[in-house]
Amino acid sequence: MEGLRVGRRKYYNLFSYFYDAFIRLHARQDEDDTRHFLVDAAQLETKPAPSILDVCCGTGSVILAFAERYPEALLVGYDFSHGMLRKAQEKEADTRALYVEGDAAELPFSARSFDVVSCSHALYELKGQARERALWEMKRVTHPDGVVLLMEHEVPSHPFVKFLFKVRLITMGSGDAREFVKGGLQRLRKIFSRVDLTHSQSGKSRLMICKK
Repeated sequence: MEGLRVGRRKYYNLFSYFYDAFIRLHARQDEDDTRHFLVDAAQLETKPAPSILDVCCGTGSVILAFAERYPEALLVGYDFSHGMLRKAQEKEADTRALYVEGDAAELPFSARSFDVVSCSHALYELKGQARERALWEMKRVTHPDGVVLLMEHEVPSHPFVKFLFKVRLITMGSGDAREFVKGGLQRLRKIFSRVDLTHSQSGKSRLMICKK
């Protein structure tokens, strides 16, 4: 298992050089709308200096969106890929964001540290127990009145894209990972007291709004 994680880390370190270009090609005009949709769901207007953690932050696009809306916020991006974090730091040199490298299943933060914890289009990459531990960790570090925002891909409607999406699910290997991507909320409702489901305007992403 450790060898697999090392291999995945190397893969994402390499992928970091092409990641933003890949996302622009894949998401096109929907990319900004999706991020703004996530930021809107945080509903932090009443907090003068909110604390925000983005788990599996990649190259920092979500952190940048939060920084634009809440310039006084405490912003932390967290990822296991050194390459992704390096790109995030290069992209967001003018923000006050802090970037931390580590495992999503073992967050190095005190309990009740953040108003918002987000994770965008990444949880499906975690397998079985690792995903469940990561979810419990996100809950642990969230304020009692805070929120955990989990965004994932929606099942595509276009026949060819839907076929590619199903191929991707098969290659993921884990049955519970496939269930998670396709919309199963049962596991989330065993962890959080309330889980609401909503969808982006483009229809390409779904957002799970989780309360402690």
